[in-house]
Amino acid sequence: MGYANRRQVHLENDILRLTLLPGGGHIAAVTLKENGVNPLWDPPWETIDPSSYDPRAHPQYGAGADAQLLAGIAGHNLCFDLFGVPSAAEAAAGLGVHGEAPARDWRIESADGLLTAKTELPLTGMRFERRLQLAPGSGCVAIAETAVNLTAGDRPVGWTQHVTLGPPFLEKGKTRFAASATKSGVFEQEFAPGHDRFAAGAEFDWPFAPLAAGGWGDMRLATAADVSGAYTAHLLNPALEDAFFTAYHPASETLFGYLWKRSDFPWLGIWEENHSRGQAPWNGGALTRGMEFGVSPMPETRRQAVERGRLFGERTFRWIPAREAVTVKYLLFIARVGAEEAAATDGSTLRRRIERPAAAADYPQAAAA
Repeated sequence: MGYANRRQVHLENDILRLTLLPGGGHIAAVTLKENGVNPLWDPPWETIDPSSYDPRAHPQYGAGADAQLLAGIAGHNLCFDLFGVPSAAEAAAGLGVHGEAPARDWRIESADGLLTAKTELPLTGMRFERRLQLAPGSGCVAIAETAVNLTAGDRPVGWTQHVTLGPPFLEKGKTRFAASATKSGVFEQEFAPGHDRFAAGAEFDWPFAPLAAGGWGDMRLATAADVSGAYTAHLLNPALEDAFFTAYHPASETLFGYLWKRSDFPWLGIWEENHSRGQAPWNGGALTRGMEFGVSPMPETRRQAVERGRLFGERTFRWIPAREAVTVKYLLFIARVGAEEAAATDGSTLRRRIERPAAAADYPQAAAA
């Protein structure tokens, strides 16, 4: 495993085992004990704690602004307070791709059924806390995140849950997806040079996206292409209070997904990497699909997100007021179900499943400002 050599903390019951990495704060694995399946992506290269990264000592992770992130990435990566690339000035000041949070060490406190992860973000003047709670007999983890602005200025931020799925759960032409998505758009520039799956800049309605080669691709099914790459942004249904995505692997009968308040995270970005990236550390060896829910539709600089302002009528970043705290809450779930039940799963059935007496406890208490 790409993170096998790293510090790990676990949260578990008789249903699942969650693995958290203090280095970067990543949720590296969520393993269903019944069948041993972990849907989250384990990079094909050996990773390190990002605080240990040195560009001179670790050339195997590439030379770009994303090298430190890729040195430590795994599974569910928090993007904060950027979703995308830093500006030239931010990069010179030390910020990397997807912000400061995934590059920091996190302090982990463990109690019965509860993990609390905290980190300081000195470059951006922020404090961040994540609490993960798991009840006995539950296949659902309740998560609360609090961002505290320590500065005297209101801050425009990106805040995205970069949930990345990988093999064997992610299987070409087999793994199926559902989401409360509506109006959608393809990344406006070339995304995977020579291998773009979809037509750049095209707008469409979920789930059928216009293929670069013509015709339409059903985004509810993992691609079967030999080599491809893509990024698409999806407006989550504004008529619904809850937003969700699910992923289902038929061979293992494993259903995995997240449920959250649409008002917190109105966008779902879908990133596909199918052996298209030849540079280090990818080396053409990765198959992933990111299901990335957050406050921004596109991975871009802070300035671009602010200047874009809105897409399809929805905001493209979030403000955190001066000296104030903002809390969001969401739910992660995993279960073994038959194909018929998985196909019938939507936001309402997910909510009912989670609210059963044996399901997750209430959201953990928000952190103090």
